[in-house]
Amino acid sequence: MAIPRDFINELIARTDIVDLIDRKVPLKKAGKNHSACCPFHSEKSPSFTVSRDKQFYHCFGCGAHGNAIDFIMEYDRLEFVDAIEELAGQLGLDVPQENGNAKRQDHGLSRDLYQLMEEASLFYQSQLRQHQDKQKVLDYLDFRGLSEDVIKHFGIGFAPDGWDGLLSRYRQNQTSLDKLLTAGMLIENDSGKRYDRFRDRLMFPIRDRRGRVIGFGGRVLGEGTPKYLNSPETPIFHKGNELYGLYELKQRHRDPQQILIVEGYMDVVALAQFEVDYAVASLGTSTTAEQFQLLVRSAKEVICCYDGDKAGKAAAWRALETALPILKPGNQVRFMFLPEGEDPDSLIRKIGRDNFEAKYEQSSTLEEFLFNNLSIMHGNDEGALINDAISYIEKVQDSVLQNILLKNLAYKMKKNNILELRRDLKINVVKDNINVKGLQGRGTPLRLAIALLIQKPSLGFGLAPQPALNKIQMAGIELLNHLLEITRTQQFNSAQLLEIHREHQHKSTLIKLAQWDHQVADENVLTEFKQTLIWLTNQYIEQRYQELSLKQTLTKAEKVQLSKLISIMKGVEK
Repeated sequence: MAIPRDFINELIARTDIVDLIDRKVPLKKAGKNHSACCPFHSEKSPSFTVSRDKQFYHCFGCGAHGNAIDFIMEYDRLEFVDAIEELAGQLGLDVPQENGNAKRQDHGLSRDLYQLMEEASLFYQSQLRQHQDKQKVLDYLDFRGLSEDVIKHFGIGFAPDGWDGLLSRYRQNQTSLDKLLTAGMLIENDSGKRYDRFRDRLMFPIRDRRGRVIGFGGRVLGEGTPKYLNSPETPIFHKGNELYGLYELKQRHRDPQQILIVEGYMDVVALAQFEVDYAVASLGTSTTAEQFQLLVRSAKEVICCYDGDKAGKAAAWRALETALPILKPGNQVRFMFLPEGEDPDSLIRKIGRDNFEAKYEQSSTLEEFLFNNLSIMHGNDEGALINDAISYIEKVQDSVLQNILLKNLAYKMKKNNILELRRDLKINVVKDNINVKGLQGRGTPLRLAIALLIQKPSLGFGLAPQPALNKIQMAGIELLNHLLEITRTQQFNSAQLLEIHREHQHKSTLIKLAQWDHQVADENVLTEFKQTLIWLTNQYIEQRYQELSLKQTLTKAEKVQLSKLISIMKGVEK
């Protein structure tokens, strides 16, 4: 769901970050700011600061930082959209749809469906303890070696055999029955008769990133078919957008370093039983782009675990094709294939946790898997391999990963370097990220200008255009021009300005400069900011003067411009 930018800005403007955080982490006044022991890592003395002026928090110990939305995401372990909805709910606001300010038409329906699904989950959990057939289910769970802790953690339950186990609880409430049908918990046949979808099955509730039950997976206890039955698509459940076990994983690991993606519910649960509690399942589908986005946002390394047969290799190849355009710097994807006849559940029972995790080191990196498969597919046909490899490399949006893949291809083709490879094959290469070395040196005028503007965006409001800054050749100047452009016509605070750049390639640079102590007194900020713009304009004047002075032939207009530049430079020198 895309949320209008104006609404996000309003949400941040109406949320006081000090009040928000103080309700969860008691703050103490410390000069201009507020402080506390960081909620995101263990510490004895406070290094966590919150600025009311900037509407921004930062921990000098672990580096946690952000605005009100970031805090909700980190503290409550929510995704971006869920954090927006949580903040909006606290303010009594409805999150608008993408193309307007209208209220979400299904808001009331969704709220009722979430409630009914939670009730269904509690019903199935109670049946696991109370139903007359409970013993066969408990025996099955004992046979699978699942502990009480794991059963409780995943909310595993039991749907009794029969047509109306769940339905009978709502027989007197037609509205609830209609909504249970909408939620996929009931089925209606051609004659209009309704009955339970899930019968005589072990039940695995599927939760969204906020912990709300949105669907179920049911495993047959005997030899019936289908072995697994999943909830259908509903207004609150879209299986291509969800991962089974992700909510439970984040309850155990606030910032997981790696996530293992497997195929089935029981694989996730069995792995957790052996303390491999960082696995998720893709709900019986090929891993979608939306699921991969969730994975790489949740952990630095994603290990895709597949059967070692032909079907498993094909599924892994589809996952690779999905991942290539999504990956960004720092993301790592590996492909792990299991011995024939094994799944994660059976394998970890045989070899134990340590040996299972040791297999990660034997798994293939994304580039190894790509080129090994291309070699198998094309054999000795080097031309076909190269063409196919280039078609995949050109899908990559990250220049760092693209260079890694190009190095692999250059090695295979016995080219001396990537530049030679690019020249010979005319590869459509992703443009490298803007060089921001000009922002790294402490105290440079450009660095100071950007830092002042981020920390006090009102400096840019109403500022006249600076044409010289659009022409100057200087690493990082594009970032300043971009910030000047968006702050010129609209008032922002620091938190809003950083929020606009949540997905920007220089987000980390902006965050660092938002926290930088530039040591300019408040009463001198405006003067210092104007001085940096003057200095940058003078740099353009000097660059243009040098450029025209070196030309052997000048047009009439260039001669006039050079004469003006000479006059300006003489005035500057005086």
